Amino acid sequence: MRGVQVLTWCVLSVLALSPQSFGLDRGENHQQWPVPYRRFDHRPKADPFCQALYPFCPTGAADGSIPAMHDSDVIEVFRLQAPVWEFKYGGLLGMFHIMHDAIGFRSTVTGQNYTMEWYELFQLGNCTFPHLRDEIRAPFWCNQGAACFFPGIDDQHWKQNGTLEKVAEMTGTQFNKMAKWVKEDNETGIYYETWTVQSEPSPDSTMWFESYDCSQFVHRTYRKLAEMGVTFKSAVQTNYTKLFLYSGQPTFLGNDTTIFGDTRKNPLAAEIRDFYHSFRPHQSIKDFLLSLLEIFDRVVLEKSFYLYYNYEYWHLPMKPPYIRITYEEVPLP
Repeated sequence: MRGVQVLTWCVLSVLALSPQSFGLDRGENHQQWPVPYRRFDHRPKADPFCQALYPFCPTGAADGSIPAMHDSDVIEVFRLQAPVWEFKYGGLLGMFHIMHDAIGFRSTVTGQNYTMEWYELFQLGNCTFPHLRDEIRAPFWCNQGAACFFPGIDDQHWKQNGTLEKVAEMTGTQFNKMAKWVKEDNETGIYYETWTVQSEPSPDSTMWFESYDCSQFVHRTYRKLAEMGVTFKSAVQTNYTKLFLYSGQPTFLGNDTTIFGDTRKNPLAAEIRDFYHSFRPHQSIKDFLLSLLEIFDRVVLEKSFYLYYNYEYWHLPMKPPYIRITYEEVPLP
């Protein structure tokens, strides 16, 4: 499956709840853009159907806890970046600027290093596209993302094809406040969102949907630390990977109940399932190549894409350049 996911990334680089969830009217004159990412009051237990090929956070604490630091400690903060799936493909995806981001910490009192990152519980493909199960009418999503905090920093992993750079220092008190915030952020922001959706590539374009991924977690953490008084500086440009879809104004369609539980919407339900069929996991190489042609036909020729966001479906009227991977500078706060 990972080989299929990598090929999907490379090809793309060249080519959610009821409507009242936000307390907003779905009329185009009242819709808020970008659509706010929905927060939860707790993290639900994952469905047993969802199985990770690689276990999530294998060396971190089982409860996701972060060890407390002495208030008087000085904690060094490191910006970490490396190509996605470097352990399997080396620096290959770095050539396409498909990078994973994390944060490192070092206690000057104990000398202990730590790594903190936010990523998918069931790998990227499951967070980006659903499974189509015969016994369930609606597409089935295995989509959760979470923070992982574990001892150590793999210097070679981050340095070889990426970045390991000290960007700040903070006190133990500030670190402990950050740890409390991470726990709260982790319990309320539970799902991964791959796509950033904009009206066009220009800087002043309208953003319809924002991504929620590893780099966004890093940005949120940096901003929180800055609010605490931590000062950042970097000797190198701070670039981050973003995967964009470009479309006209999206149309709200509904959620699982309103679309797949209403027989009057059978044509729409069938269309959504048919769209996601091209992205189904565990395809043979032959089927995958055929699916790429179907994807091209849907996205570029028919100018159509179905986005699942906040457990709700939206239709995107796609327009050039349709899909693009960017590697943009986002300055430190």
